[in-house]
Amino acid sequence: MTPEQKKRFKYWQTRTIIATMVGYALFYFVRKNFSLAMPGLEADLGISKTSLGIFLTLNGVVYGLSRFVNGVLADRMNARWYMSIGLALCALSNFAFGFGEDVSYWLTGEHDGTQFTNMMILFMGIMWVVNGMLQGTGFPPCARLLTHWVPPTELATKMSWWNTSHSIGAGLVVILCGYIMGNMGVGASHTGAWRWCFWLPAGISFAGAIALAIFLRDTPSSVGLPELEGTETKDKKDAAATKGPEYRAFLRKHVFGNPLIWILGIANFFVYVVRFSVLDWGPSLLSQSKGVSMEHAGWLVAMFEIAGIAGMVFAGWATDRWLKGRAHRTCVFCMAGAALFVFLFWRLPADAPVWLLFATLCAAGFCIYGPQALIGIAAANQATKHAAATANGLTGLFGYASTLVSGVGLGYLAQHYGWDLAYVGILAMALVGMAVFLLMWRARADGYDEPQAGQSN
Repeated sequence: MTPEQKKRFKYWQTRTIIATMVGYALFYFVRKNFSLAMPGLEADLGISKTSLGIFLTLNGVVYGLSRFVNGVLADRMNARWYMSIGLALCALSNFAFGFGEDVSYWLTGEHDGTQFTNMMILFMGIMWVVNGMLQGTGFPPCARLLTHWVPPTELATKMSWWNTSHSIGAGLVVILCGYIMGNMGVGASHTGAWRWCFWLPAGISFAGAIALAIFLRDTPSSVGLPELEGTETKDKKDAAATKGPEYRAFLRKHVFGNPLIWILGIANFFVYVVRFSVLDWGPSLLSQSKGVSMEHAGWLVAMFEIAGIAGMVFAGWATDRWLKGRAHRTCVFCMAGAALFVFLFWRLPADAPVWLLFATLCAAGFCIYGPQALIGIAAANQATKHAAATANGLTGLFGYASTLVSGVGLGYLAQHYGWDLAYVGILAMALVGMAVFLLMWRARADGYDEPQAGQSN
């Protein structure tokens, strides 16, 4: 590139990273708002914990499937419009969810009763499943955009910074919805406040979708810049290969027939079990097994997320600094650390100082979010930028299938056998995850030295 091109490329690279960070954080605004609304849904509408749990599980499983499907599609479409439209549709599904009680009344002509309640639960359940399906339009286009705008040698560090977006989004929406549940609604019990946990984040996200369409561009060539050296799409014939038999053969070799991608996917399952076990069950686990007040429990879970931000950034930096881009090796150390700190947290007595509970849980969050970020990087590097979104879709499918264990599975263990066995389950998942990462210890950092899509073998 000429000096002028390098300057323009840096500008567009920075703009793309910031825009996708904000955009992906907003996807969490219209996904993680549900957990804060659950007490209101239960108190105002009488929706049982079992039904709410089913909402969470179905949303997670459908989201995992959606990430896979959208991963395949996003590699072939304009990521700018794909992500923007997806976020707008997620916002609309949240708006619709907030009107669930009204829709049930319009359909049944009743304000209460079994028919009214069943219709309301059915409509809300469908809307939340639809939201899970649409949420899959968030990460795959980001993976495509970042691998077009960031060279492989810088991807671990930059994408680790980028991955803080979901923790930032989750943290901000928790604060926003906490304020809503405490200060909005009708009467002392704040009846109806749960609606605004969907409407207000949805309004912010819809505005963000418009901003994404304005600020994003698909590839360097779309703004008159050359593609990244060594990963460039050389001509229209090469780009057309993403729709022909040659590209399908490339996907079979580099994604579906690549044992490293499958190892990363299986490992992702265990990473997400540990992560979601704390996020979804944290307040209950802390209050019931450690006697922590709900106020402190909320802060503990929030700090778990915040520590995860630091962990992601450090893991990315360490991968580039010491392990020459081999993200999978960093994940081995991270999973070992997560297992250690989960064990220490479990063995702390119920009367342990709160600061010690904070420290051990934050350390576990610091460790587990490293692999959560680096698996996407490793998958993108192994599959190359030509199939980055597809590879991330496949690994994401495994990640969100974990809700079958972290949701229903962990709840069953805790209910029938107590929290001690639930801790053992989380610890076991961390250790098995570490063992799976070890299977690819000798793997190279990336697959860019192999023939790429559109090139002859």
